Amino acid sequence: MNAKTNRLFFIDAMRAWAILMMLQGHFIDGLLDPVFRDKENTAFNLWLYFRGITAPVFFTVSGFIFTYLLIKVPQKGFKNPRVKKGIRRGLQLLLIGYLLRLNLFGLFNGHIYSSFYLVDVLHCIGLSILVLIGVYLLTVERSKYLFPCMLLAITLMLFLFEPIYKQWSFSFLPNAIANYFTKANGSVFTIIPWLGYATIGGFLSILLTRFKSAKLLYPIAITLATIIGLTLIYYSSLGFVNLYRFSGIELFKLIESNNYLFIRLGDVFVVFAVFMLFRRFLTHKTVLNIGASTLSIYVIHFIILYGSFTGLGLYKFFNHSLTPIFAISGALVFMIICAFLALRYNHHEAEIKAQVHQTVGFLRSQIAELTKASVPILREVSIRIKVMVRRFLRTVRD
Repeated sequence: MNAKTNRLFFIDAMRAWAILMMLQGHFIDGLLDPVFRDKENTAFNLWLYFRGITAPVFFTVSGFIFTYLLIKVPQKGFKNPRVKKGIRRGLQLLLIGYLLRLNLFGLFNGHIYSSFYLVDVLHCIGLSILVLIGVYLLTVERSKYLFPCMLLAITLMLFLFEPIYKQWSFSFLPNAIANYFTKANGSVFTIIPWLGYATIGGFLSILLTRFKSAKLLYPIAITLATIIGLTLIYYSSLGFVNLYRFSGIELFKLIESNNYLFIRLGDVFVVFAVFMLFRRFLTHKTVLNIGASTLSIYVIHFIILYGSFTGLGLYKFFNHSLTPIFAISGALVFMIICAFLALRYNHHEAEIKAQVHQTVGFLRSQIAELTKASVPILREVSIRIKVMVRRFLRTVRD
């Protein structure tokens, strides 16, 4: 940690790595011809495994960063300015998540497609932030241990009971709400169990904050993260098998049969260890700026790849049609373009927003003037129509 800024550079670097891996993962997964998806191929399997790490890391880092900023402020409860900022941020992410799935052509025709109601990464992260705020407000003034304990408990409950609730259809809820809990209707992510990674991220940020002055903080943190991570990756499944044999509880057997949540959590710990180990080399300005521009990058990539608003994206024209050479080279170009555009946007964000506000203000004034100008005309038209109607009625009576 930098003593002057208290900024955790390795976290920004992790976030940059995660967003870039998400870009190439979405590009290759969406555009690579299925004939090349050979699970017997070592390179493809390696890519597939690392692609699976991206989302858990992204959710964990998001929870880590938000909680770190939340508890760094001395004020507690609603007096904490980060609470209001977090609520706005959570709602903003939910709004952007829905806007990115909006098709303007369909909207102009008076139709909203069912895909608009599907839940994706932004929805879940936005809702996760709101949940973190809720848990914070309920616990922070009662005990300094209650907040982290609740975050850890939420993660364990969501991960342990996933085999049970994943079978629920949530059909008693409207689809727009049910999509937050089930993938049955096509949602890519759901708040359960993915909230669990955000809450464990919050838990880790509290640990790091409380021991930030420890002399051997990073050596100990790196060692523990490595041990916990490797244990979860290689031995968690065996642990659940033994728990089932010892207790006879069927739940442990169900967890072992599809133990992706705890294994991916192990991957997250290992990634944390690696980035903490190389933290001194992860301070390049561009890397940190990319890590701070993840929302802009996500929005830009969604528009280019999936054709938000228009439906005219790369996915429409090259869906599952590229060879590995074109897919890999295209993914590299795609990452560079999205990162470049996001960095340029963030650099000129204030100017762009000012121009947008100015344009909106101008349009409002023009609409107001047109409305004022049209009132006399409408009155004249109304009078003429009334006169014509009266004449017609007289003619009919005569």
